[in-house]
Amino acid sequence: MRHFTTGDLNKQVGDVTDAAAREPVVLTKHRKPRFVLISYEHYERIRAGGDPRKAHIASQMPSEHEELVGAAVDRLARGEDYDEDGS
Repeated sequence: MRHFTTGDLNKQVGDVTDAAAREPVVLTKHRKPRFVLISYEHYERIRAGGDPRKAHIASQMPSEHEELVGAAVDRLARGEDYDEDGS
């Protein structure tokens, strides 16, 4: 994911929007991520539920995710290798 500053957005709007047409773009202000710029098509897919990825804060994480994350943290704490499929 590419990163641009809010100043870049003001000076290079074409470059920033071209990048956002291909993938989400992070806009930073004072070196901190502040916004994500995405294409309208990507936004519509998210709104329509076409993107199964979801973000949760830890205190509101579904229990099945909590178990998976807990198991992965335990494996990492023990120094075990961790594959992408969770095995």
